[in-house]
Amino acid sequence: MENTALIPLQYALDTFYFLVCGALVMWMAAGFAMLEAGLVRAKNTTEILTKNVALYAVACVMYMLIGYHIMYSSPEGGILPSIGFLLGDEHAVDVVAAGGEDAPYYSARADFFFQVVFVATAMSIVSGAVAERMKLWTFLAFAVVMTGFIYPVEGYWKWGSGFLNAAGFLDYAGSGVVHMTGAAAALAGVLLLGPRKGKYGANGQVNAIPGANLPLATLGTFILWMGWFGFNGGSQLKTSTIEDASAVANVFVNTNMAAAGGLIAALIVARILFGKADLTMALNGALAGLVAITAEPLTPSAIQATLIGGVGGVLVVFSILGLDKLKIDDPVGAISVHGVVGIWGLLAVCLTNADASIGAQLLGIGCIFAWVFVASLIVWGILKLVVGLRVSEEEEYEGVDIAECGMEAYPEFTKQ
Repeated sequence: MENTALIPLQYALDTFYFLVCGALVMWMAAGFAMLEAGLVRAKNTTEILTKNVALYAVACVMYMLIGYHIMYSSPEGGILPSIGFLLGDEHAVDVVAAGGEDAPYYSARADFFFQVVFVATAMSIVSGAVAERMKLWTFLAFAVVMTGFIYPVEGYWKWGSGFLNAAGFLDYAGSGVVHMTGAAAALAGVLLLGPRKGKYGANGQVNAIPGANLPLATLGTFILWMGWFGFNGGSQLKTSTIEDASAVANVFVNTNMAAAGGLIAALIVARILFGKADLTMALNGALAGLVAITAEPLTPSAIQATLIGGVGGVLVVFSILGLDKLKIDDPVGAISVHGVVGIWGLLAVCLTNADASIGAQLLGIGCIFAWVFVASLIVWGILKLVVGLRVSEEEEYEGVDIAECGMEAYPEFTKQ
């Protein structure tokens, strides 16, 4: 029998836990900003930082206005969500206090906050892939559609109890709903945008374009690693029972081990392929391990989580090299980290979760990727026709900091 005296305490604890985890995920926005600022050239730093801070604000506003309602206010089991606006009411005190099977166990506003930082994460993935040559305002126009409509529709299919959830598709914290989604939108944009000038030469030659600040990129990776504990740990949704508290602890451990496994695997593969340690591959290996475990961080053992992350670390190295062979220019490796490894993470669920089926996982992968890629391709295509995607060749050569923002991140290095 439920002890109603404990309900207010449990509600408060779970709400507080949810908010803290949401704050950790929000801090991932800083991680993406630092990672991307470190991996672009100095002349493009201010602009990429502007994109990151602005997309976060756009995501918050659009998700509040329409995205949250689309994602969570539709009948169960459907394909098309209902269209509506704003967040709805907070839970009534008497409804919470009464308890029962249908009583909420955390604040509705806490739920919105936790969800809105996820949509911002998905959009952050796009900014790195299109870095150094996309117009700032074109990017922000796409962010409006992505965060207000494209992401919430596929999010509804799984987390809003839509048809993918009914079909048994499993995605604990978003290897597909968040990470593959961001990568699919990025891929559509990159294909229409084209590579940076000088990236690819004749006869399949790939010219490396080093980032300006690897210490900053490393700091960004550590921030993302830390934020991921909120990303995955918060997806347990509550922590006020013995079972939930133990589950959260297990998720934290597995998240950490997958990142470690991914980094070590990528570092070893890079050493074998290049003859030297490659810091950027190691950083992407850690992030790949985190993406890989995100679809199911609860059911694996610690060693299984390490191995799942390790496979992600191997995959990301070969994916980055493969995309370069295809002349798909992704300055930070976002499509490989979040897309290719996101797919691996969704498939890996079947290795440790007895409730998973390969058919349901493939259905989810196919539906989410197809929707996001096609919808994004249409939006990017319209923007290309109307306002253009790319800065001029002269602006790209001089750096988009001056062209798009009118200021430089490191003026003392370029001004005499």
